[in-house]
Amino acid sequence: MNTRLYAQEPTKGKILHRLRIARGHLEKIIAMVEEDAYCIDVIHQSQAVQAALKKIDEVVLQNHLKCCVLDEVKKGKIDEKKVISEIVNIFQKSRI
Repeated sequence: MNTRLYAQEPTKGKILHRLRIARGHLEKIIAMVEEDAYCIDVIHQSQAVQAALKKIDEVVLQNHLKCCVLDEVKKGKIDEKKVISEIVNIFQKSRI
């Protein structure tokens, strides 16, 4: 399978941008806890980070399907069971 996960530069830039935003929010949460901020405010910020990470996952998965999987299909090198298993596994983990 293609090991260049982010073959399209705009996608890589989008993912890195979103990750940096999430990191900034996470740093804010750490500061809030260190400063004994109101618990509900900490939870709201935590939920925002979790939502941002889920969106990042969506972008990465979409890129994986468009680039990695599609490239392998075009080359006739696809292991259908492996691809399906990987995607099902990702969805199962997201429900935990």
